[in-house]
Order: sequence, then structure tokens, then C-alpha cells
Amino acid sequence: MAAVILDRAALAALLPHAGAMCLLDAVESCDRQRIVCTTMQHRNPHNPLAVDGRLGCVQGIEFAAQAMAIHGALVAFPAGVRPAVGWLGRIRDCVLHWDRIDTHAGSLRVSATRVAAAGGALMYGFAIDAGHVRVIAGTATVVLGDRAA
Repeated sequence: MAAVILDRAALAALLPHAGAMCLLDAVESCDRQRIVCTTMQHRNPHNPLAVDGRLGCVQGIEFAAQAMAIHGALVAFPAGVRPAVGWLGRIRDCVLHWDRIDTHAGSLRVSATRVAAAGGALMYGFAIDAGHVRVIAGTATVVLGDRAA
């Protein structure tokens, strides 16, 4: 098992999401290009993304988006400076390998790799794995904006 470098409480401080909407439990590794997080929040019976008690695979995009936000907060901005607000501008090449993510009993591994940055936009490749099985993968464009917007 990888060492935890940030726990759930530390992650919640980096995200604009509160309570159950903080979907990640830990950061296990992070460098200037890549972050790897883990979570059991897909098994939370009160997950706010669940519909009729089911958490579809497409909801995994929000798990990945939170990993991207945490990555930006940790490496793209100087210590102590709150990062700009980011919005998912586009999802491409997204492949859903499973119908639901709440059926996996173990933790999910959520990774995001920054592949490009230009102007006020970042591009990330992302993936969610359940053990050795790929659950979802794709590419996301994050548009950065003014915090006051």
C-alpha cells in the first residue's frame, strides 16, 4: 500500500466541495505532472451523486475532476495562494468500461496527468482503476477563471 501524503481532511481544505461532496479520501502521490488519489466514497450509501441508490460510471468524471483540482492546488500555484476557479470545459475520448462504480468493494485509484497548459486552460488525461481493472478513462480540458467570477 502506498503512503498517504494528504488525508481526507487536508483534501477538503483544498476543494470548494464540502461534506459528502468531497469524493476523494487520500493523495498517495503527486508531482508536477501527475496525481494519484484513492477513495472509498463510491461505496458511501449517501453519496450525493447517486441516483436511486446507484452510482454510475459516468459520475467517475467528477472524482477525476476533483483529483485535477487538488493537483492544481498542490503544484500549479505558490504555497498559500488559493488557485483560480476551474470548470470542466470539455471531456473527450471518455471510455466507460463499467456500468456502475459503486459495485466495486475495494478502493478506487483516481489518477490525473497534466498533458498541456496554455493560457487559461489545462488538459489532463484521467483514469479510474479498481484494482487492476480500468473503470473509466478520458481527457478533460479545465478552463481557469477569476475566483470572483
